[in-house]
Amino acid sequence: MNAGEWQAIELAREVLRLPERASLAEIKRNYRRLSKQYHPDAAESGSAGSGEQMYRITAAYELLMRYCTEYRFPLKREEAEDAGLDPYDPEDWWQARFGPNPLWGNRKPKRR
Repeated sequence: MNAGEWQAIELAREVLRLPERASLAEIKRNYRRLSKQYHPDAAESGSAGSGEQMYRITAAYELLMRYCTEYRFPLKREEAEDAGLDPYDPEDWWQARFGPNPLWGNRKPKRR
């Protein structure tokens, strides 16, 4: 993911008023809450900019949902083992998703 995509995700997070770490349930909950507040047909919104704000909220929600659905990892143990990973080893899990540790490279630190 490049810097522009990360900036778009950060902006979407701010539009939906999410913390730095959020679950899918929190993303959906904030989207629904803000949609009720800013929807042009809602009785309390009535302001002229509510349509534009609703557009930003929907675009932010769609971007975050697209990001969350594209993040995939093996769900079956056999698939993980075929890829050379031990699904129960936290270091293998980390390296499969975020790459090797810049200090250690591909080798794992020795445990004592």
